[in-house]
Amino acid sequence: MYEERPARLDGAVVWTLTPGAGSEPVPVLPDGCMDLLWRGCDGRLLVAGPDTVAYVPEGGAGRYAGIRFAPGDAPALLGVPASELRDRRVELGALWGEARARRLGERVAEAPDPATALEDLAVRRAADVPPPDPLLRAVVRRLHAGRPVAETAELAGLGARQLHRRSLDAFGYGPKTLARILRLQRALALVRAGLPYAEAAIGAGCADQAHLARETRALAGTTLSAYASAWAKRETPQPSGSSTTA
Repeated sequence: MYEERPARLDGAVVWTLTPGAGSEPVPVLPDGCMDLLWRGCDGRLLVAGPDTVAYVPEGGAGRYAGIRFAPGDAPALLGVPASELRDRRVELGALWGEARARRLGERVAEAPDPATALEDLAVRRAADVPPPDPLLRAVVRRLHAGRPVAETAELAGLGARQLHRRSLDAFGYGPKTLARILRLQRALALVRAGLPYAEAAIGAGCADQAHLARETRALAGTTLSAYASAWAKRETPQPSGSSTTA
């Protein structure tokens, strides 16, 4: 079962995943975010970098806790440019040192609620690093609203090359890729809300349904119908003891 709640850090989300018997890994779709993860099977802390394609967890389903940071917020907190972690999962020890990461992982594992302990870790770390860049947050808001990249750069007072360079550090990829990912997330939210595919495509800013279908295949590795079907299974109440896959 997957659950989430707002974190004490602005824009972040705390989540937990406790799979049922026989459940399979759920693909993680690109969303412009980065996550700090605690893996229950071995108590290790990991970092999930920004994805450009769907990621399927290896080794089967397992118990996880995580904190998902808003796009652009994690690099300063973790101390590494997002582009270095694009499409990667790395152990926190590779970034902060093995001994320190091991101590932190043990602390999270021993806590009554690992998700809250992980959140506490992130809050303490955030107090020691610069706050999120308001300019980059404005970039995310405009791209999330479907504004063109050129207009977004102009309103931010940045040239195209400046915005691209800063986007690589903050988001892991350029602003055009981030805009595509955010547009796909808008479209899939509309699909989950029950809108026909053609209406979801136009509402999210795609040219038409075919455009949305291509983007879903390219970024999510699936079709619109398969995504909608998997989501419906997740949302349908199951008899006690059963599990769903997505």
